[in-house]
This record gives sequence, structure tokens and C-alpha cells, in this order.
Amino acid sequence: MYIIKIRGKAKIPDYIQLRNDKFVLIAYFRADRPLKKLERVGLGGKEEKLKLLIDKMPFGKLEHLKL
Repeated sequence: MYIIKIRGKAKIPDYIQLRNDKFVLIAYFRADRPLKKLERVGLGGKEEKLKLLIDKMPFGKLEHLKL
């Protein structure tokens, strides 16, 4: 699974994309509220680790997600 943080512009907030190994979009959510829909993509219970990763990762860089 891969993760990318996308910077919003003006009134559009920052977003997070989760993509599978074939780079198909599997989740898309606001960076300030990422912990709502994680159970659907198999990341339930890993909210704190993911929040820490999102806070320190740079915008626009695709990273391999290992939790």
C-alpha cells in the first residue's frame, strides 16, 4: 500500500490518498481528519501510527506504507 499527502489550495483542505500495490486509489480523506474510514481499508487499530506518519511526511511524495 502507498500513501501520498496532497496540499490543498485556498479553501480546499489538504488530503491523503491511499493506493494499493497497483496504484489504484483505495481511500481518499482529509489530512486533518484521517481516522474516520480506516477500517474499510484494513488499517483499523493503527490510527495513532498513521497520524504520526501523516504529520511528518512531505507534500507530494509517494511513500510505501509500512505499519
